Amino acid sequence: MEQKFMEAAFKKAEDNVALGGGPFGAAIVKNGQVIALGNNRVTLTNDPTAHAEVTAIREACKTLNTFDLSGCEIYTSCEPCPMCLSAIYWARIEKIYYGNTKTDAKNIGFDDSFIYDEIEKSPADRAIPAVRFMPEEAIKAFKLWEGKGDKTRY
Repeated sequence: MEQKFMEAAFKKAEDNVALGGGPFGAAIVKNGQVIALGNNRVTLTNDPTAHAEVTAIREACKTLNTFDLSGCEIYTSCEPCPMCLSAIYWARIEKIYYGNTKTDAKNIGFDDSFIYDEIEKSPADRAIPAVRFMPEEAIKAFKLWEGKGDKTRY
């Protein structure tokens, strides 16, 4: 692990606070080179999904022209939230280095523990209830996908 990559993530976080954004930054590295940097842009862009890790993943995918970031590592100023952790897995990033913990984040007002709790509940029992609706129609797209011979798996 390289200290300079983590320092790049910390700098993005610190610079972002000065810009009025959240205190989070991330760097994605492949073959010893930073290929993307990201910062938390939630309040700056009114996008609740614009966390540092997600913005870095988006930039890395553009840079490498792929949705598969195998061979990459992410250095992030804080332990990833559930959404970012999922995005890291979907992107196939191979290792996560983080500075602050989710408890550190909770202590300054960024508490994701309720999401972890919600995941364990059945969809109907969550704070935002989910109701299955029109499954017979919904399955049609899945069947089309399943039978498609030239699909790009991801």
